[in-house]
Amino acid sequence: MLNFLFGPLADLFGGNIAIMGALGICFVIASIVLIAAHIRRKGLDVERRVLADTNGASRRPPGLGESIKSLGEAALTTIAGQTGSEQQGEDARVLRAKLVQAGYSSPKAVMLFFGARAVAALALAVLAFFSTSVFEVSGFVFRSAITFASAALGYMAPSVLLERKLEYCRDEHRRGFPDFMDLMVVCSQAGLSMEAGMQRIAMEMRGSHPSLTSHIDIALLEIRGGRPMSQAIESMSKRLGIVEARSFATLLHQTEELGSSLTQSLRAYSDDMRNKRMMQAEEKAYALPAKLVVPLTLFVFPVLMVVLMLPVVISVSRSGF
Repeated sequence: MLNFLFGPLADLFGGNIAIMGALGICFVIASIVLIAAHIRRKGLDVERRVLADTNGASRRPPGLGESIKSLGEAALTTIAGQTGSEQQGEDARVLRAKLVQAGYSSPKAVMLFFGARAVAALALAVLAFFSTSVFEVSGFVFRSAITFASAALGYMAPSVLLERKLEYCRDEHRRGFPDFMDLMVVCSQAGLSMEAGMQRIAMEMRGSHPSLTSHIDIALLEIRGGRPMSQAIESMSKRLGIVEARSFATLLHQTEELGSSLTQSLRAYSDDMRNKRMMQAEEKAYALPAKLVVPLTLFVFPVLMVVLMLPVVISVSRSGF
């Protein structure tokens, strides 16, 4: 029976077991994705029927982009569950905090991360295995090392991309938070409440700082849900992951406890942040000459010496000295 199934493949690929193994692994991955897509489609059908019974009208069917996204999430979640990649405890909480800071606030973000890591590791391992077979790389140890290195690279790639996205979001938060504080001072002086001022600021900063605005919107939803202002701002500072936001949350908490003027506190903190920004800009400007020494010495000065000395060398060589 096995000869009947794999005999034509062996004749087609010349008995290359490596290519046949790679095709088998790809077939297994495709089967898992199709099973997850079937399960997700059944879940969508049940949800649509429930909504139709509840609201009296069926929900609008999802578009092609939404369907592909849903199927991809279902596939990654299924793969993460099958590989046992779901973690609990402190590591999962730290990872969830990083994902929220990077802008991934979905409840399935952790499972999707683990599923993406498993898929990337398996895909790169299969690709390396297939490439070494096609290009006829000699040496079993060398081929195995390339395959395992590719799998390790795929396993680490989602973590590296997450760290890069996290740094990008933190840089955006650092750039936008002083503007947020300045606008808070303006709104407070105009007589707006804290919630109304944050809502107005979110409308103004949505185009320039989308990540910061999304966290402000989450804080506004928490406030409207009945959470105290100081706790909502403290939660927002944890999501932003910058020192300035934590200092602002501490300032707001102390202002509520001591009963001092919120406008004066915001103005003082905004001036302090503006001075810190100026000091950081001056520090970078003063450090610029020292940083330019190495590229000037290695790249500019040699070219300048060649340009200045070449006419002299040509003149001396022509004069016969």
